Amino acid sequence: MSTGAERLRDVPVGIDATGTRTEHDSMGAIEVPADRYWGAQTQRSLRHFAIGERMPTALYRAYALVKKAAAEANAELGALPGWKVAAIVRAAEEAMAGALDDHFPLHVYQTGSGTQSNMNLNEVLAARANQLLGAEPGARAPIHPNDDVNRSQSSNDTFPAAMHVATLAALDEDLIPALDALAGAIEAKAVAWMDIPKTGRTHLQDAVPLTVGQEWSGYAHQLRDALA
Repeated sequence: MSTGAERLRDVPVGIDATGTRTEHDSMGAIEVPADRYWGAQTQRSLRHFAIGERMPTALYRAYALVKKAAAEANAELGALPGWKVAAIVRAAEEAMAGALDDHFPLHVYQTGSGTQSNMNLNEVLAARANQLLGAEPGARAPIHPNDDVNRSQSSNDTFPAAMHVATLAALDEDLIPALDALAGAIEAKAVAWMDIPKTGRTHLQDAVPLTVGQEWSGYAHQLRDALA
């Protein structure tokens, strides 16, 4: 059975264009940089919420995983045809790998539930999916940001899900390895300083003598217990 992947073209990421193109939404027309995948709603958010730091790219990469899972679920339910799913999944995988990071420009300040970030991702994935299907750069058909990429979803559900996925990824890829390395370094110092005596302290008074190594071994054990 065909998965629809054979319809996808081998097109490198990016839009070779200069100037602007005109995008439309329910509020009318707006100019968008011609070399960007995002559309009207992203551009309006940039205009009205140009304050604060940019939303972390890790969140968008995690959000792309949620979009990929949603597309595959829609395929199983018969809510989207296979060729649309294949294009959305390919675009989502590129976003997960960081290839589309430059197309997520929004700031952390936006309306509730992360709607602008959701639409930013929907617009980017739709535009990239359409490009893979042979449409003109910036096209919003045959893959539609809302009707296809966001099918069966709500920002109220998918944005918190993406936050959880991003947090788990950061724990697994960044925090836990860093804490493991820190615990190892402290353990090494505990061994090196095991014969250096010091006076223990408790309640602002001198207490039972111990060694610096014994003290630092307690720090190491505390970290190991937290990591267990």
